[in-house]
Amino acid sequence: MRVLIVESNPDLGWVWRRHLERRGSAVTLAHSQSEAVDVLRNEEIDIIVLNLILEDGSAFAIADFASYRCPDTKIIFTTNSSFFSDGSLFQHIPNACAMMPSQMTPDDLTALVEHYGTH
Repeated sequence: MRVLIVESNPDLGWVWRRHLERRGSAVTLAHSQSEAVDVLRNEEIDIIVLNLILEDGSAFAIADFASYRCPDTKIIFTTNSSFFSDGSLFQHIPNACAMMPSQMTPDDLTALVEHYGTH
């Protein structure tokens, strides 16, 4: 499975990446909108783990590009915010399949990636 993690916090992104790689996923880590879009242009990705609040760029722009470029690629959003806790995110992003708190355990993230990345 090919996973793209888009996370501004390099330490958190690294922890998630290593955990997914140990479970057999090929993982690319991007820290910004431009890095993520470059990956989506050049690689086939099965699932994206995308922080809703990025320091450099827009998660919505990445999700929109993914929706156009690879419409079957699912997106798991992570966030520390409660802004979209009403579920409205799923009305705006057709590829969205889950929204989880950024402080979820690597095991929980891996379970979600394995579930949605293979369907």
